Amino acid sequence: ANLLCSRAVTVTMSSWSKFNGKPDSLFFNDGQRRIDFVLVYEDERRKETNKKGSNEKQRRKRQAYESNLMCDGLQLEATRSLLDDKLVFVKVHAPWEVLCTYAEIMHIKLPLKPNDLKTRSSAFDNFNWFTKVLQVDESIIKPEQEFFTAPFEKNRMNDFYIQDRDTFFNPATRSRIVYFILSRVNYQVVNNVKKFGINRLVSSGIYKAAFPLHDCNFSRQSEDLSCPNERYLLYREWAHPRSIYKKQPLDLIRKYYGEKIGIYFAWLGYYTQMLLLAAVVGVACFLYGYFNQNNCTWSKEVCDPNIGGKIIMCPQCDKLCSFWNLSITCESSKKLCIFDSFGTLVFAVFMGVWVTLFLEFWKRRQAELEYEWDTVELQQEEQARPEYEAQCTHVVINEITQEEERVPFTTWGKCIRITLCASAVFFWILLIIASVIGIIVYRLSVFIVFSAKLPKNLNGTDPIQKYLTPQTATSITASLISFIIIMILNTIYEKTDYENSLTMKMFLFQFVNYYSSCFYIAFFKGKFVGYPGDPVYWLGKYRNEECDPGGCLLELTTQLTIIMGGKAIWNNIQEVLLPWIMNLIGRCRTVSGAEMRTPRWEQDYHLQPMGKLGLFYEYLEMIIQFGFVTLFVASFPLAPLLALVNNILEIRVDAWKLTTQYRRMVPEKAQDIGAWQPIMQGIAILAVVTNAMIIAFTSDMIPRLVYYWSFSVPPYGDHPHYTMEGYINNTLSYYRVADFRGRENPYTGLGNYTTCRYRDFRNPPGHPQEYKHNIYYWHVIAAKLAFIIVMEHVIYSVKFIISYTIPDVSKSTKSKIKREKYLTQKLLRENHLKDVTKNIGVIVEKMVEVVDNNLRPKVD
Repeated sequence: ANLLCSRAVTVTMSSWSKFNGKPDSLFFNDGQRRIDFVLVYEDERRKETNKKGSNEKQRRKRQAYESNLMCDGLQLEATRSLLDDKLVFVKVHAPWEVLCTYAEIMHIKLPLKPNDLKTRSSAFDNFNWFTKVLQVDESIIKPEQEFFTAPFEKNRMNDFYIQDRDTFFNPATRSRIVYFILSRVNYQVVNNVKKFGINRLVSSGIYKAAFPLHDCNFSRQSEDLSCPNERYLLYREWAHPRSIYKKQPLDLIRKYYGEKIGIYFAWLGYYTQMLLLAAVVGVACFLYGYFNQNNCTWSKEVCDPNIGGKIIMCPQCDKLCSFWNLSITCESSKKLCIFDSFGTLVFAVFMGVWVTLFLEFWKRRQAELEYEWDTVELQQEEQARPEYEAQCTHVVINEITQEEERVPFTTWGKCIRITLCASAVFFWILLIIASVIGIIVYRLSVFIVFSAKLPKNLNGTDPIQKYLTPQTATSITASLISFIIIMILNTIYEKTDYENSLTMKMFLFQFVNYYSSCFYIAFFKGKFVGYPGDPVYWLGKYRNEECDPGGCLLELTTQLTIIMGGKAIWNNIQEVLLPWIMNLIGRCRTVSGAEMRTPRWEQDYHLQPMGKLGLFYEYLEMIIQFGFVTLFVASFPLAPLLALVNNILEIRVDAWKLTTQYRRMVPEKAQDIGAWQPIMQGIAILAVVTNAMIIAFTSDMIPRLVYYWSFSVPPYGDHPHYTMEGYINNTLSYYRVADFRGRENPYTGLGNYTTCRYRDFRNPPGHPQEYKHNIYYWHVIAAKLAFIIVMEHVIYSVKFIISYTIPDVSKSTKSKIKREKYLTQKLLRENHLKDVTKNIGVIVEKMVEVVDNNLRPKVD
């Protein structure tokens, strides 16, 4: 069969320089057949290598593959590179019959007739004068014509809106059909097992690349007048920095790159729009704390020389640490007032509602896109992924059909595979936990060093000590090291797993990797430290670290700022500089002297490949950011603002990267954002708990409220009215210096003291239950638990009401879907009736003719 195909169809080896076309040509040398795909390989006969046997095997596999492609009806034309004569470009064209056959197999929806229904409407129609400047210029990017569509069938071809066979299948659809064929044609049979697919050939080096062509250069229009110049338009109106304020041309993105890319940018754009509201409220809460920090009573007490200046704190480590004055935390207490304010509580409640609104309104927007992009009843075009089919080597009996079918694993093999995958994930999570423990040990060790090395001015008047306390220095350096470890582990893990089914697995790893240090600071640091005479030790050696007298909220804010900011900067460097440098190196290697006018397929070859998981990592990056914005937002109200700025740049960076630095991806269909939707819903539920616990256990809001309403007035307090005065003194317990024993003996070079203070709610020395928790402690614990329960129930109730009252699909969209479905079915039925009537008429005419012939008298 291969021999017959090889004789029937000839692959022409021609030099591009003999072609009379232009560099932007998208056609074969005859100027008629469109290039739907390009395969690139290196000619083994011109390689300078001793591996002749291996090269010959590769050549035979490639020849068999190309012969089978031609047997399936594809047409090929090979051309040598102008820049490197070892490179051969095989251009692939799908004729009309092949396109029709596979369009039916893949259930591709194609136009029946123009749609005269109004499908697109905007909530801002009454504000066109205001939004016009944000819209894409319709004179440049014309709106797409709407059609009624139906899955293509060859026997009903007359029902479809075929005005021109050359344009009926657009370039994206043609590329998708050709890729479907390329992914399933075999190139070798070993022991009755077929080896097939262009992906395996590329990964094994038989082909160097396989890709569809961009339609033109991104920086200028094509010289071919028939070219739509969609890449140029996308760069000009979407990726160019001057278009940063404009809305995205989602319809053109979907048309050029496919629905899978289009839905990603639609989701990212909608998420960014919703962040605008969260950012405004977050900035308002931040400004509220900033302008009210001077009215913060407890901060004033810390900075007051007569209050904080006279409070001597107990050493926070053994032997090397000294007594220290509370007033040295004056600057950090002022900063803490900005974030640990009433605005924090308001913003945490707001974000619990905001995330629900975002998810519910996105579902509605997604439903609108499904209707507008005609993916409402999207059938699974590909019965199974080629990679999955290649693994199906075991034959089993289907319980339903009682027929043989191939599966990739037996039941026992599946159990082994699940066990191995779970073990691998568990190993990586343990590695992350080990890194977190390492960071904790670093904190404990370095805190001792900073305590010993930094100036020991007891009153905190030294300029270095005023702004760089041991706690601050430890927190900043530990956060930086934690960020570096996060990025290293992230890079290593990405290189060890390349399966399409890793969404949940990869997210679990990233969740632990990015958030573990934040969870430690928020919920564990300073919670289990004991008291000066009986501290808690890690591994029997390292004394557990304590929070500042104001709590660990400021340290959590620092951690979030460093990780969010560092991650955004690092990702943008990777996404912008790396592909640009790689392409620059590639051009320098291949072009010397004057610039050469190379053909379109050769220009695209020297761009970077996107990779099959490229979009996966784009989603993952944004979901991790979504977690930072929602899970810990109570400690950092500026997180939505940072995310908003990052996303505005991210959209344009991704657009620039796709249109200028990467080869064109194979367009793919997609109905929604897939598994990322339930992941975001899970984060939204968890965010309510984490923010409630941050306010209750990490910030000092609940202890302050308990003091204000209960302990500032009799019978517990001495003030005649509700006040925050005396709060600092009330939250610091006494410890008798003489009770220090063993290795807890403090550094005593700065004077002799009988007592020192520490952050806890315990009875003083001499009390019948000295150093035991006092009644204030139990009041605070009860208030914290009550607050968590009330806040969770209130927000969950509001979330449930919002989810119930906002339907996933709007009433108007449902009506449009039903209306279009009805009209499509009516149109198909009418066409079918016309065909039946026509056929009946033909039959009747023939019957009449037969009857007439039978009744006519016979003449000898």
